[in-house]
Amino acid sequence: MKIIDQIKEKFGDKITIFEKSPKRAYIEVPKEEAKEVAQYLFKDLQARFSIATGTDARLGIEILYHFAFDKHDLFVTLRVMALKPEIAMPTFSDIIPATNWIEREIHEMLGVNFIGHPNLTRLLLPDDWKEGEYPFRKKTFDSEKEYLDLPAGRQGGL
Repeated sequence: MKIIDQIKEKFGDKITIFEKSPKRAYIEVPKEEAKEVAQYLFKDLQARFSIATGTDARLGIEILYHFAFDKHDLFVTLRVMALKPEIAMPTFSDIIPATNWIEREIHEMLGVNFIGHPNLTRLLLPDDWKEGEYPFRKKTFDSEKEYLDLPAGRQGGL
């Protein structure tokens, strides 16, 4: 059975899978389910965690966790939205140790609170950087209100 079919069978309608090509797939997953899906990819299906990235997407911070299935020539990305204003989600560092530093970086640059992370201390910014200011947040839309006030059809996100 193909990797994507195994993921579909395991999680059903809890997730949405977009197969961009035979070698590339995106899985949209609610943050409440994200850790379970990541654990399944990493532990059960033996994916290699590559990196995580984050971007300010009006409604929240979209976090992309990139996994490689080298034997299958497949790259799978989990897309998770940490909604504003609290911008929090569970850490993956307890199941995938390699996420430790990148979660610290995303926390520092975008303000995501990774609940349960063992060490969300400063990593890149100088010690005198103002607390609560995140250099990768867009200044053009800092609040849910701005998002909700956009004309219909202009609201992005997952």
